[in-house]
Amino acid sequence: MPHPGGFSRAMVVASAIALVFLAGCTASSPRFRTGGGTASKDEENELHWSGKIRDEETREDDRKVSLDDVKRVSTPRPDRQKYSNQTPAGIDRDRVLLDVVSFLGAPYAYGGNSKEGIDCSGFTVRVYESATRKQLPRTTREQYQIGDPVEKDRLQFGDLVFFNTTGRIPSHVGIYIEDDLFAHASVTRGVTFSSLESTYYRTRFVGARRVVE
Repeated sequence: MPHPGGFSRAMVVASAIALVFLAGCTASSPRFRTGGGTASKDEENELHWSGKIRDEETREDDRKVSLDDVKRVSTPRPDRQKYSNQTPAGIDRDRVLLDVVSFLGAPYAYGGNSKEGIDCSGFTVRVYESATRKQLPRTTREQYQIGDPVEKDRLQFGDLVFFNTTGRIPSHVGIYIEDDLFAHASVTRGVTFSSLESTYYRTRFVGARRVVE
């Protein structure tokens, strides 16, 4: 049976997602924090890789995520007899989805952590902090070292999923949702949903971690 009240909250999530998609959320070009105005070595490296990532992602992300895909995972279904809003790791699905939706369309910005501009690890930090009260390390590499490793065929809602997009393992992180979908701050599209089964992400997947108490 659905979690009491879960359906109404899930409908709120689905409605919010629909509004964002219908508004045509498109991210602007990636931005980079430069502090005093001079790009650091890390920022120069990120700028170099961003062009390569945009080209490869545009070319290889061959499994686009539609509004129906996202609504399907945000609404309890009759075939899920053991549906619970609370995951085994203690994560509130609806709360995570609402926080993810609040960031949808935010542009990518290296070093950013707000809706004006955010990077992949900044996005996971903000969602986890707001939705789960768990404080993640700031960088993708540090996040890859916490929690418990999870096999791809055993992923659960809320697990962190990691990718090699620059030749460095890991260089990108997102939050697994369900049905092979994950939420993340994409260099190309900003905060969005993508499919683990697209050619781009399937070939670059390097692991997952489950953050537990």
